[in-house]
Amino acid sequence: MRRHTARTAATLCAAASLVAALATASAATSEPSPSASPTGRPPTRPVIVDCFWQPQVRPADFMLACGDGNSRLSSLRWTQWDANSATALGVNMVNDCKPYCAAGKFHAYEVIVRLENPQSWKKQPEMQHYTKMSLHYPENRPDGYTQVMTYALWN
Repeated sequence: MRRHTARTAATLCAAASLVAALATASAATSEPSPSASPTGRPPTRPVIVDCFWQPQVRPADFMLACGDGNSRLSSLRWTQWDANSATALGVNMVNDCKPYCAAGKFHAYEVIVRLENPQSWKKQPEMQHYTKMSLHYPENRPDGYTQVMTYALWN
């Protein structure tokens, strides 16, 4: 019985260490998630919620098509991020799905990203998150897209 207990304890310690290491690595690769200020008030800067329900501030990349990965924003350079809106320049990588998505090719389209309409986030009501995203294609755009595409972001 002691041997089983010791093995279980060692496994739990190893798992806890792995979780701590992953959290540290994740924090090192992206800007930390906003947290409450020293006054206990929520941050004034809204977040954008990614496909894994993680709050992000000024992400360099953002998946638009969470289900299949056929559209994503990359190389985002944020010029504004405040309590009302955020703006970035970047690239929208879109799969043409020709003849079908698994055999399709990704194409790059320059895009201006605009985030707006911050609201309380249902998962963390003390945190504001942007609920509207507009993509403006100044030149070329994917087939079937208009020059400005507007999306509601999840809660």
